[in-house]
Parts: sequence; structure tokens; C-alpha cells
Amino acid sequence: MAGYLEVICGGMYSGKSSEMIRRINRAQYARKKVQLFKPTLDGRYHPTQVVAHDRRNHEAVAVAGVNDIMGLLDPDTDVVAIDEIQFFDADEAVALVKRLMSLDKKVIVAGLDMDFTGKPFGAVPHLLAIADEIDKLKAICIRCGEDAYISQRLVNGQPASVNDPQIQVGGTESYEARCRRCWQLSP
Repeated sequence: MAGYLEVICGGMYSGKSSEMIRRINRAQYARKKVQLFKPTLDGRYHPTQVVAHDRRNHEAVAVAGVNDIMGLLDPDTDVVAIDEIQFFDADEAVALVKRLMSLDKKVIVAGLDMDFTGKPFGAVPHLLAIADEIDKLKAICIRCGEDAYISQRLVNGQPASVNDPQIQVGGTESYEARCRRCWQLSP
């Protein structure tokens, strides 16, 4: 298998999308053709842009599933970037990334490595295992100021239950960055 895989992971507010945008801009400066994709599920800030919490943004193509990407891929694209990879079907996402790498593409993915319950999330754990380069970013715990590793989901200001659905797209109204000591789950 050829190609190259970079995985940017961490909890919410750790700067994953900002780092992805920085890498895309760097590739474009190097005259590489880049295509950025995002799930249609994530329309928090804009339907056709990846917008980071710090408001950095980049034009993207929103797709319902990762299998749509191959049909939208320009043959001369050098770098394929996929934001919020954890929201796509895990098996399909891994298969797509491997296929892109076999086509000598550089692939950059960003996503949550853990869900709000602390469990591995979607395709990210498998992609970490096959990555050429990994950056696990940390946020700052909203409670104590230490390094935050996990996204604390809140429901009416209280920790979410372990029985709540795994996927719930949201921002500061629903999630906080927390360290392991400050993170909680309701039974």
C-alpha cells in the first residue's frame, strides 16, 4: 500500500479542525491539489465549510457517507482531507482511506478518538493503528485548567447518561472539554 495517512485526534475544543485547516493551507501553498470533505450531519457552523471553534474555516464538500467521496474525487487531487471522520460508518471509512492510500493519495483525517462515555469512537481507533503520523491534541479542562482528553456531554447542564445516544452533534451548549478527574457520567 502506498500513500500516506495522517490522523489528528483528541476531544472537542482541542483544535483538530484548526490543525487540519493549517495542514490543508500548507499543502496548497506547496501547490498540491487538496479536496476537503465533511459529513452532512455536521452543519453546526456552515453547510459547505469546515469551521473550527476558533472560527478558522475552509471550503468543503459535505457528503452523506464516505462512499460518496470516490465519486466526487478529482483524479489530480494530491491530498484528501476528511473532517469529523468518526461520524461516518467505521468499516466504510477505513476501506475508503486504504483505497485512497493505494492510489498514492495523502490522506488527512480529523476526529474524536473517544465518545462522551470514554469509549473508542468510530473508525478513528483503526485509523490510528494504520496511520503514518498521529497527533493527539488536548484541550484545556473547563473545570480545573488541566489537560482535557475527553468531551463531557451535558444535558440541561448535567453530565449525560451512559445510555444516551452515541452521536449528538453540538457545541458549547452540549459539550465541555474535561480532564479525566473532572469528567463524569450519569448512570
